[in-house]
Amino acid sequence: MPFHKNVFVNCPFDSDYLSLLRPLLFTVVDLGFAPRIALESPDSGRPRFDRIIALVQQSKFAIHDLSRLQADKEGELFRLNMPYELGIDIGCRFFKKGQWARKRCLILEAQKYRYQAAISDLSNSDIEAHENKPDLISAKVRNWLNSQTQLRAPGPGKFWARFNDFMADTTYDLTATRGFSPADAADLPIGELLAEMKVWVGNNPLS
Repeated sequence: MPFHKNVFVNCPFDSDYLSLLRPLLFTVVDLGFAPRIALESPDSGRPRFDRIIALVQQSKFAIHDLSRLQADKEGELFRLNMPYELGIDIGCRFFKKGQWARKRCLILEAQKYRYQAAISDLSNSDIEAHENKPDLISAKVRNWLNSQTQLRAPGPGKFWARFNDFMADTTYDLTATRGFSPADAADLPIGELLAEMKVWVGNNPLS
């Protein structure tokens, strides 16, 4: 996909986030854009930082989810990867010339103002809260991309319904006809998941 169709996705990769990541990625694909995420093509021989830099430079749009800023357990450190990659993306926008000056980003959090205690420099930024709800994160992504590109896309409920149809159709196809176990189908690698989304959207275009 060309620069103006790529969406860099900077988010947690833990299993608890998967219920949010799937509808986030699907909504991007369903709107005709290409999610670019570090897990799209794992390469143990290439440093992850190099892949992040490449994805940031290849993408006009970016979605940054900072909802793991707070540690869950006593003694556990909070995660800095997401704000670090947000900084790289913003730096690319402000310090490079040409098309990179037109980069745009959506910053997500679980709670509306919690980020201010960790990154006060983001105060007065338009942070969107998804409340850890899969349907709400889909709506936030749809509304943002629609406003940035003036797509006149269908409403958020349409994308949420289509995501659920995709999940049902794909799970059935994987388990009933392609030899996947239910556990394997539920834990599909991100690259394969994106490929399935693109095929499904291609076969079921938005009306």
